[in-house]
Amino acid sequence: MITAWLAGLLRHRGGRLLVAALTVALAVALMAALGTFLTASRSTMTARAARSVAVDWQVQLQPTAQPAAVLDTIRHTPGIRTALPVTYTRSTGFQTKAAGSVQTTGDGVVLGIPDGYRTAFPGEIRPLTGARDGVLLAQQTAANLHAAPGDTVRIALPGTADATVTVAGVVDLPQADSLFQKVGAPPQSQPAAPPDNVVLLPAALFESLTARARAQDPAASTTQVHTARDATLPADPAAAFTAVTGAAHHLEARLSGAVQVGDNLGAALDAARQDALYAQLLFLFLGAPGVALAALLTSALVSAGADRRRREQALLRTRGLGRRRVTALAAAEAGAIGLGGGLLGIALAALAGRIAFGRASFGAAGLVPLRWSLIALAVGVAVAAVTVLLPAIHDQRTTTVTAARRSHRSTGTPLWQRTGLDFILLAVALLVFRAAAGNQYALVLAPEGVASISVSYWAFLGPALLWLGSALLLWRLMTYAFAHGRRALTLLVRPLTGTLAAATASGMARQRGVLARSVILLALAVSFALSTAAFNDTYRHQAEVDAQLTNGADVTVTQPPGAATGPDAGHVLASIPGVRHVEPLQHRFAYVGSDLQDLYGVNPATITSATTLQDTYFAGGSARSLLDKLATRPDSVLVSEETVKDFQLTPGDTLNLRLQDSRTKQLSTVQFHYAGVVKEFPTAPKDSFFVANAAYVARETGSDAVGAFLVDTGGVHQQAVADRLRERLGATATVTDLTQTRSAVGSSLTSVDLAGLTRIELGFAVALAASAGGVVLALGLTERRRTLALASVLGATRDQLRGMVLAEAATVALFGLAGGALIGWTLAQMLTKVLTGVFDPPPSSLSLPWPYLALTLLATLAALTAAALHATRGSGRPAVEELREP
Repeated sequence: MITAWLAGLLRHRGGRLLVAALTVALAVALMAALGTFLTASRSTMTARAARSVAVDWQVQLQPTAQPAAVLDTIRHTPGIRTALPVTYTRSTGFQTKAAGSVQTTGDGVVLGIPDGYRTAFPGEIRPLTGARDGVLLAQQTAANLHAAPGDTVRIALPGTADATVTVAGVVDLPQADSLFQKVGAPPQSQPAAPPDNVVLLPAALFESLTARARAQDPAASTTQVHTARDATLPADPAAAFTAVTGAAHHLEARLSGAVQVGDNLGAALDAARQDALYAQLLFLFLGAPGVALAALLTSALVSAGADRRRREQALLRTRGLGRRRVTALAAAEAGAIGLGGGLLGIALAALAGRIAFGRASFGAAGLVPLRWSLIALAVGVAVAAVTVLLPAIHDQRTTTVTAARRSHRSTGTPLWQRTGLDFILLAVALLVFRAAAGNQYALVLAPEGVASISVSYWAFLGPALLWLGSALLLWRLMTYAFAHGRRALTLLVRPLTGTLAAATASGMARQRGVLARSVILLALAVSFALSTAAFNDTYRHQAEVDAQLTNGADVTVTQPPGAATGPDAGHVLASIPGVRHVEPLQHRFAYVGSDLQDLYGVNPATITSATTLQDTYFAGGSARSLLDKLATRPDSVLVSEETVKDFQLTPGDTLNLRLQDSRTKQLSTVQFHYAGVVKEFPTAPKDSFFVANAAYVARETGSDAVGAFLVDTGGVHQQAVADRLRERLGATATVTDLTQTRSAVGSSLTSVDLAGLTRIELGFAVALAASAGGVVLALGLTERRRTLALASVLGATRDQLRGMVLAEAATVALFGLAGGALIGWTLAQMLTKVLTGVFDPPPSSLSLPWPYLALTLLATLAALTAAALHATRGSGRPAVEELREP
């Protein structure tokens, strides 16, 4: 019986079943795709975090520890692959003679590096010039001493005679921050920057040079055991973080307080688990609305044939089938839609992963996770059961056969309209939004003073309620417009229907429920596409802004401290192929009271030629207006918010800063006037600093020395230009480009492939918008073929019938697209404001991907047009045949 019933449905209602299964497939595919991305991204973020660390653990030995015993214990600890001792000692300075001049540095650090260290930890030391082993100078030290391989350097060591060594090579220390950390110290006690002066010595040479000093004072040197782990980490960053930190604590306990572990791997995994939570937010924000929309679309498609299905079931009951048998047939139909659509959706998710990431598993090893496949399949079956099976069960229990054979149309006002549910939801959404926006939503929370990482899901309640409330309000407005706006509708459709405009408007008023449903679904789909696209594009844009803010420009050339390079040196850099503009940037230090802060001198007229300055970087005026103040009044200065608060400054106040005078080498007082607040600035730290007019600073201090050159390449070929600059400048300056900074400051989530995820979710958004606009309208028009047949019998021409159909399509398109654009824009603004803490720096405005939005619009209009044309072709069927059908 069930097989025959399904066979009949496929023969006579195959198109309708296929469309319903396709909408279920969209919901299943979207959930499976996002779930798979969530799993794959977590696994990839864990692996990426582990690869980003050169030394997993820096095990600091306490003064009373026995180095040989500790090293042996660490090497025999499960999960440790390599363990090598590194010794640190302080130096009172380095000195070298070159070209008849003597160069001397301040305090520095000398490291004793064992044999095989560079092979065991390849990411810690990067050779630049000269030999790879022997006496090595850090790049900054070589620049300070004007030293090169073959030169001799005198090392001043406390408690012993100075030592003279010959430089074998110059190296870069990519992870100097962690290499010179204070192991066990809290973050606020860590050095603001790694030391500028570093010499690396072979372990044997280090031992011989420092033996006397260590004999007199054992605390003169400290020893760390640098370790690399080989233990398999859990795929989830949070679980990996827990495992690694637990192992570090276990080692400390095992060695009875003889060591402290600097857990570099744990710190990297800590950052990765925050990014994993952001991936979870993406799943919540992008997955839930999409699945809900696909479910609503399926419900609309099924309900479009509800009357026909109800009459067919009543006929079965009339011919003797019991309620259970009829319910079983409905369950079979729901199962066919749910299982068929679910399996197709899983296949679509795998195909989407292969297209966007090259693998069905979204870049990770293996296939689509079984857990997410089962969850998504269960969701598809549930959607089909709710939309097909539950109405059938309800009809069996509450409707007589006679009543079921009649067409059911609701004439009363729905309960939610009578109670004003739409207004209530919007009011609550506004209240939640104000509370969430005021709290500056962030992923890292500190309940009761204990730092922890969690997602504040309640912050998403505002956008969710806005989405629902706006949809209900639009439904209310559309129902009212179709019911009471016949005159306006008549004028609107007259160009398409001519003399049948009034009849068409009356028909639309009678079908206001169906038309309002089509408008709402189209509006929700468009709002989903718009809000998703705006949020993703804004995040991508701000990630790029963050990278440029950190690096300064496409390429940045940083001068060593104390260098007297003037702005004219930029002409040499400008001659490098690929360089479009070079902007000098002063970097000085200034005392305000007893507080030492960075001061940046800029040319207000040309600074924006090399870098981007957003209005959100400033307060008290736009970026352009505050730069104009620096230009028109050279003694103006932009100050951080913290300084304004600490010193109770108001615009125009005199601010006396103490800067070093290059002529006297003493601090001198320079008078500035407070002009505005600067929050962020290229290459500047995140804490307090000043921005002033470079010409004024040079005049008052007697020096136009430049701290850095910002190099604009037009946004292309940054890495190639940086390589040319390094080749030209050698070790005399540090060259960084935007590509390497982007990978350093970008979250591991964006590094995984946020672009691929964006392509997938936006592709689903286009499909949902097209389905909501075209398929629902097509089925609605199919249900009204009888109305078109009656119009044909009454004398309507083929062109007039086509005009009636096109009028409905145009009305749905106009109101659906306009309503969706308004809801989507408002939703995107709310989400961006609520998630301000996720963006760094916060955006000044939404970034919109116009090509994608144009594609969405064209796809939706094409679907609506195809639906209308399909209906007009159906209107050519003889009216008598249509009217004879039950």
